[in-house]
Amino acid sequence: MTRTIALALALSVTIGGTALAEDLEFTLINGSNADVTAFHVSHAGTSSWEENLIAGGFLPVGNEIDILIADGRSTCIYDVRTEFADGQTFEDYGLDLCQMGSYTFQ
Repeated sequence: MTRTIALALALSVTIGGTALAEDLEFTLINGSNADVTAFHVSHAGTSSWEENLIAGGFLPVGNEIDILIADGRSTCIYDVRTEFADGQTFEDYGLDLCQMGSYTFQ
């Protein structure tokens, strides 16, 4: 009986944690002088970058795109890494993407 209660408790904690996680959407704006070829976002404190959120495409100079982060986490604090067509890269850390609503490269 104790094992059944422990399993039920573990499932309720797992389900409860998932229910709290929300997708995060914001607008990425390219105000730089080069096309964006890759945009990676990882939650703050991670030592590796997540997948390219514009894989198979690019963000031309002067354009914007809506980015959806559906990683199952309930955090708003992320690090970003951007790669540009001219070979430059840019990293920014500890951004509260929930509060920002948009992110612009200059």
